[in-house]
Order: sequence, then structure tokens, then C-alpha cells
Amino acid sequence: MRIIQRYGTTKEEEFLRIERMFADLEETRTDFPKGKRMLPIAASEPCNTLIWEHEFPDIQSAYDMLEFLSNDKEHKILYEEQAPFFEKVKIEFYKNFE
Repeated sequence: MRIIQRYGTTKEEEFLRIERMFADLEETRTDFPKGKRMLPIAASEPCNTLIWEHEFPDIQSAYDMLEFLSNDKEHKILYEEQAPFFEKVKIEFYKNFE
């Protein structure tokens, strides 16, 4: 699963400060997936984008995690602080080619 979050170019510092808090939450809580965060350098997404990615065993596990995050109190507090900076958010699901 990949979550692509585009934020306002003038709000990068604030957006990434909150994103570091999300990363800390992932590190301290065992019930959170450990995501990989990426910032585009040369990509189809603009530079004011943060990409969070995690590989789940199946799509249902990914949906379950989205449901869990939408109901988690700590996640909700951080999300509400970060949400005003979003310009666009999309969630993508992929399957591995094996």
C-alpha cells in the first residue's frame, strides 16, 4: 500500500514536523505498521509530496490497517493537525509480480 500526500509548498516545514511525529508513533507502538517514507527527487510526483509505503501480506490486511488508523486516538490527533496542509491525498494498492 502506498499513501501519497501532497502538501502546500509553503507549509513543508510544518508538514514534515508532524510527519516526524507519525514516524515516532510507528516506532513506539507495536500495533502500527512500520512504513517507509520517501520524498521525490526525480519522479512523477512533485517535490512537495510525501510517500508512505508498507507491504502487507494481503489487501484485507491493508484495509484493516486503514480502519485501525481511522479509529486510533493518537493517530487521529496528529492527522487533524496535519490535514490542513494537504493539497491532495491518494492511496494506491499493488500486488507483487512473482
